[in-house]
Amino acid sequence: MQILDTPKQRKILPIILLTIFIDMIGVGILIPVMPMLLADPESQYYLLAGVASIGTMTVVQSGYIIYGLLNAIFPFMQFLSAPILGQLSDKYGRKKILGISISGTFISYIVFAIAIYTRNIPLLFVSRMVYGIMGGNISVAQAAIADITKPENRAKNFGLIGATFGLGMIVGPYIGGKLSDPSVSTYFTATTPFIAAALLSLINVIFIITVFKETHLNRNKDLKITITKGFNNIKRIISLKHLRALLATNFFFQGGFSFFTSFFAVSLIDRFNFTQGNIGDYFAYAGFWIIIAQAVVLRIVTKRFQEHQILMVTLLTLSIFIGLNFTLTASWQLFLLAPFYAMSNGLSHANMSSLISRSAGPQVQGEILGINSSVASLAITIPTLLSGFIAAKLTPETPIIIASIIIFIAWLIFSISFHRGKIYRPEIVKAD
Repeated sequence: MQILDTPKQRKILPIILLTIFIDMIGVGILIPVMPMLLADPESQYYLLAGVASIGTMTVVQSGYIIYGLLNAIFPFMQFLSAPILGQLSDKYGRKKILGISISGTFISYIVFAIAIYTRNIPLLFVSRMVYGIMGGNISVAQAAIADITKPENRAKNFGLIGATFGLGMIVGPYIGGKLSDPSVSTYFTATTPFIAAALLSLINVIFIITVFKETHLNRNKDLKITITKGFNNIKRIISLKHLRALLATNFFFQGGFSFFTSFFAVSLIDRFNFTQGNIGDYFAYAGFWIIIAQAVVLRIVTKRFQEHQILMVTLLTLSIFIGLNFTLTASWQLFLLAPFYAMSNGLSHANMSSLISRSAGPQVQGEILGINSSVASLAITIPTLLSGFIAAKLTPETPIIIASIIIFIAWLIFSISFHRGKIYRPEIVKAD
């Protein structure tokens, strides 16, 4: 593969990072707004206002279920689309696929704003489906970065992806909360954040068309596109004997944390009467500590400890700190606890990715990371889908306890498997 690591090509890197940043803003911007639409009957934006019941369920229970389904459809569509978009970019080039997918993202934001304005719940689902399909372009962006980066610089540039993810998850919830809060400006409504995100996407498309230069020169025009690549990735795990335990650990880790985030915003409304602005502030604050963990604390601890030693601690502490959120009785306690679970999560995520990468031989790095991406997407989809039904049947706080238990299971799997030699050891670096 030809590496285009020239000053001209390196100018492409900021554009790729901008693409990832806007994608993460789109994920984060929804966090403070969505509960107001479907899980807070007291909100002026509640889409089920005036509805007494739906079938045998109360309107609140129905709202929780719709909320969970709407959250789940995005990662599921991303699970399906990311491998396909990656293949399409191998065949037709990064620029063309990025341009099409970001244009689709722009359209999805506009449709979501229209759906809110017209109080059209089915249209919300259409918008999130489109956004999930087009949001799979993260795989294309990563491939473009690999195209322009020499091997010795790849870790540094891929580290920028992690930082961009974190920054997007700070900015997204914050602007989502502020731009939807009429107390900040009377012009702001629940549609405003999505109009702003649409404008950002439009700017991004213009940059892709006018500035971005194709990075993939050796395109495989005869490549056969595999529509079921995401499911094939999951099936492939069976043959990866030395990676099965590690990928299972990551599945429960990602799934547990998704159980926590899926309904935590609703819990903040239910227990502490948070507004959308309060929710945005809180998630931005937690995101800040995740960045601190990955940018500062990670550098310190990795000088003294290996990945498996860090994960032995952080998976357990994450389970404990997540569970403690269930016991809090005052809002100030939330901000006191957030740095601890956020840093445990940040360190767990970084070291899990590193350990999975090191466990694979260089000849199968791309395949293994692709499989891990599919595992993560599926792990996010299932909890967000189930949490709506659980909250409707029990309480919005119940997913917090389930999250703590599932992450504890991840720690158990990791601990037992490592001591039995089923997790990477420094002397074993080959792949199946």
